[in-house]
Amino acid sequence: MSVQEYLEKHLLSRKIEEAVNAAVRAKAPDPVLFIAGHMRRAVPAVITKVRARQILDGHGAPAVEVELHTNKAVHRASAAGAGAPEGAAADSAGDSERRKILARAVADAVRVINDKVSEALVGMDPQQQAQIDQAIMDLDKARHKAELGANAMLAVSIAACKAGAAEKEVPLYKHIADLVGKSAATLPVPAITVINGGKHAGNGLPIQEIMILPVGAKNFEEAMQMGSETYHHLKDIILEKYGAESSNIGDHGGFAPNISSISEGLDLVIAAIERAGYNGRIKLAIDVAATDFCAGKKYDLEFKSTKSGQNFKSADDMIEIYSQLCSEYPLVSIEQPFDKDDWEHSKKLTTLELCQVAGDDLLMSDPERIKRAVNEYTFNALVLKVNQVGTVTEAIEVVKQAKDAHWGVMVSHRSGDTEDSFIAELAVGAAAGQIKAGAPCRGECLTKYNQLLRIEEELGSDGVYAGENWRTASTS
Repeated sequence: MSVQEYLEKHLLSRKIEEAVNAAVRAKAPDPVLFIAGHMRRAVPAVITKVRARQILDGHGAPAVEVELHTNKAVHRASAAGAGAPEGAAADSAGDSERRKILARAVADAVRVINDKVSEALVGMDPQQQAQIDQAIMDLDKARHKAELGANAMLAVSIAACKAGAAEKEVPLYKHIADLVGKSAATLPVPAITVINGGKHAGNGLPIQEIMILPVGAKNFEEAMQMGSETYHHLKDIILEKYGAESSNIGDHGGFAPNISSISEGLDLVIAAIERAGYNGRIKLAIDVAATDFCAGKKYDLEFKSTKSGQNFKSADDMIEIYSQLCSEYPLVSIEQPFDKDDWEHSKKLTTLELCQVAGDDLLMSDPERIKRAVNEYTFNALVLKVNQVGTVTEAIEVVKQAKDAHWGVMVSHRSGDTEDSFIAELAVGAAAGQIKAGAPCRGECLTKYNQLLRIEEELGSDGVYAGENWRTASTS
């Protein structure tokens, strides 16, 4: 398109005249700056190109970063690491080979984005999120988005969402709220990791995480203060009881003391809460990640010790263990308590109504699996990992689906996340009520929490901390 054709298409002569008149009426102290801003708003934004590159995630593994260019600005986004490679080759490979497979997958995704995705999106209005996401989805018809990859699709979708917010001149969380169709802004309760175990730490603790939820805080700022203070008191207690070698941290920044039982870990956290002076104001949560120690239909709580294979627990035994923990501790949420295919016992535990039972591996943030879980009352909460979904539009629909079923929604980071803070904006914009972003430690975790602190400051009195309503935050 020639310059003359562009001028005529966008009626720029008329718009320049309008901008000059507006500057005169406003008595602008800097007319040139005023006119430039007026013209910038007068010309609609369009996507001009999309470019991707390989970066490193929080584990130093390959991940995809995207820069989406419009005729006005450049918007950058990245999604969590691409996850474990699938297939026979990946299953038989060692860590080094899996990393090479992952690097090849990321390189392929970068090429597809720079070629097919960019070509498909050029000329589109960044405010039309649903149309952009549909165009991205149309490029990948493979099962589970295997051709392009959900991580790569999400990075493009997030970058477009940021561009849409910029064109509307509103914060990203407000743009997301508009896409959701809600008006209230809700700051989520952080599920802060304080102890790591399972495959995320080298200790004997079988479950993956012990978390604290500062539901008794008056706002998000106080919640993070309470969480951080408790975290550091926990470190002191671990040093006193186990020595300096036990104060190392796991994958999500939680401490990894040399413990082997869930109750021993919970006792440490309760002691830290009491020492910090927040007894009764902080609740506990665990991410069991039970698939990691499931063998057939049995569970090996000693899978990381020399006793592995000698004392299996049945799924019913696990229900007894969870019931006892809920009776002895202020435990309000249990994530993925059984194997990824165990619908029966997930339902059994949920129907006891002991606490929030959140689905992760079994649901995979998949609408069809969520629908079945709602109908069968398999869970009462969703762990939303947006890179399992693929696009912002699909993530929003999944949140609505869970909220319509009166489920809790925990927006979650991924192991080896990037420094992109999008999930913080999503948790606020979609009024999720809960966010899981790791410990108050490690850059990829803190970027989410720090962004939420900024959002709360920006909202002022319009911001509401979910607090005791962490499971029932409304999207209306």
